[in-house]
Amino acid sequence: MRKVKWVAAAAGVVLLVAGCGSEGGADKGKGGGEAPASGAATPAEQGAGTLDAASVKKEIAGAATGAGFTEKSGDDVPASLQACMVSWSPDGKKVADSKQSFDGTVAALVKGGWKETRTSDQPMSVIKSLDKSGWTLKASHQGKAGSLLVISFIAVDNGPTCAKAFQEDLAKNKQ
Repeated sequence: MRKVKWVAAAAGVVLLVAGCGSEGGADKGKGGGEAPASGAATPAEQGAGTLDAASVKKEIAGAATGAGFTEKSGDDVPASLQACMVSWSPDGKKVADSKQSFDGTVAALVKGGWKETRTSDQPMSVIKSLDKSGWTLKASHQGKAGSLLVISFIAVDNGPTCAKAFQEDLAKNKQ
């Protein structure tokens, strides 16, 4: 079951990175819909390939813990994708205001050189895409405290080697 969860997460991130998001969806053109951040550079414009998974994880952890989050233990990234994917999940129950900590984490990442490229801001759901050195990070805050609350920071390497690794993992785990 864990493997299927990772495959689904990886596929979702890969599709969003590839631009198969909700452009043209029901929220297009509305004030709270998905919109690219001004002056955002594409991964190719940022000098792809200068970060590795350990560096990305360290940056996410530093920004998130600085904003008040503690890391929640969870499923590990499959061995075949560890060089290509980072997943960092905070324990939203251990902060006074998870949305404020989420916003603080994103702000710290931007200050650290991550470029915000896309935002989807809907009632009860915020998903932000950030790019840096060939990596795309999806930061999401969905739900609210006291009910279902899911917060995640998932980054993927956009290079051709990792694209191939994601495709192989998807094919291997297809049911």
